[in-house]
Amino acid sequence: MARTALVTGGSRGIGAAISKALKAEGYEVAATYAGNDAAAAKFTEETGIKTYKWNVADYAESKAGIEQVEADLGPVDVVVANAGITRDAMFHRMTPEQWNDVIATNLTGVFNTVHPVWSGMRDRKFGRVIVISSINGQKGQAGQVNYAATKAGDLGIVKSLAQEGAKFGITANAICPGYIATEMVMAIDESVREKIIKGIPVGRLGEPEEIARCVTFLASEDSGFINGSTISANGAQFFV
Repeated sequence: MARTALVTGGSRGIGAAISKALKAEGYEVAATYAGNDAAAAKFTEETGIKTYKWNVADYAESKAGIEQVEADLGPVDVVVANAGITRDAMFHRMTPEQWNDVIATNLTGVFNTVHPVWSGMRDRKFGRVIVISSINGQKGQAGQVNYAATKAGDLGIVKSLAQEGAKFGITANAICPGYIATEMVMAIDESVREKIIKGIPVGRLGEPEEIARCVTFLASEDSGFINGSTISANGAQFFV
């Protein structure tokens, strides 16, 4: 019987690549999205992957959504916490709303996504928790105090969950992508994008599929001894 994987923010960008890669590996995949109904419908039509709409910042919505996923596809064995937002501003101009919005989605959203499936993973003695963090959670970034704080916090979550889940066959790991050729990055002015690429030793942006391949490995049975770790997928731009 195929295992079920849940990918938040799984219908666009890196999340879409992850959802498709997991489906190709034989998983039953559920991809969540927050608001773009047309994009989600198109994604389902093109891939056959079921999409579910909820706000990961809301625990009750997340819990109800996950219950529906499990009713449709079976118990969630692999959870990929990928959903995230930015509300960039230099710190002296950052508003409480910009801070709170990012914290609610990128940090609390990981709790809201993992907590409802954690007990089931413990009971079944198997689980894979994969959190998509960021290079900016490792090194910080001007204009992204809120975002960097959440992505650094995500690393603390996986390190702690790894210790709690290990004896139950659960692993928790993080992936920290650098600059990836998503729709959002490709929309940046070309001159700015060229400056970004100059700072990446491999001389190019990463591809969403490269992050997806990291996920499929961490989701597999073969990754059971890798727990509490962080994969830095950034083209040698930053080392920890």
